[in-house]
Amino acid sequence: FLDESAEQLRCEGRAGGNFHLLSLYQPQTLTNHPLYLCTDRMHTPMEKPDASTPTSPNVVVYRGLVNRPRREQQNGHRARAFWFTGLSGSGKSTLAHLVEEELHRAGIRTYAFDGDNVRHGLCGDLSFSREGRAENLRRIGEMVKLFLDAGTVCLTAFISPLAEDRHKVRQIIGEGDFFEIFVKCPLEVCEERDVKGLYKLARAGKIKNYTGISAPYEEPQHPDLVVETHVQDTATCVQTIVQFIRQSL
Repeated sequence: FLDESAEQLRCEGRAGGNFHLLSLYQPQTLTNHPLYLCTDRMHTPMEKPDASTPTSPNVVVYRGLVNRPRREQQNGHRARAFWFTGLSGSGKSTLAHLVEEELHRAGIRTYAFDGDNVRHGLCGDLSFSREGRAENLRRIGEMVKLFLDAGTVCLTAFISPLAEDRHKVRQIIGEGDFFEIFVKCPLEVCEERDVKGLYKLARAGKIKNYTGISAPYEEPQHPDLVVETHVQDTATCVQTIVQFIRQSL
């Protein structure tokens, strides 16, 4: 390609495309060869983002040559987002990470987003107020959207207590890419588990705006999948979710 197409690429570059000359190192021969990279604006347009999306001034969306369909083709599966929602202690994070392990072993490219983890960096500046929670989920929705473009299956474990916020995330990610998994478990069972000891603190008034105690949780009305962790054992829940995901890819 490098020898036969160089002159053709030079001509394309002069014809109006963006033309770059790189050095390609080949360890087999210990020589350098020129690599000509030509990007045609006609095939990689810069687009204006949707008007409803928060956007910095004077920026455009640039579409590269490697796009989501090509990444999905290379991966051998489609990218989708599976949104685990439920009370604290219902088992969202446990299931998301166990499901990721099963999918990873099957050769599926995945990433699990955990509610606590993102609060250590990306969303570490946010409170647990109504506004803080909404912004937290908006940021996650935008991050998941980027991971989908990278061809990755996303597993998100967030309480995401309000139907309005979950709907907004669905709009960000896209209707065809968003699958809601309701990890159902009664509040009293979650309190009995109280893995982090946070329910006890919330009952004592030491934690404000705690979902299920001093803040509401709105159950999904039409989730794509429901698993009941107080009825089914962990292994059964994992296999149910894995089967659902594989059918959705």
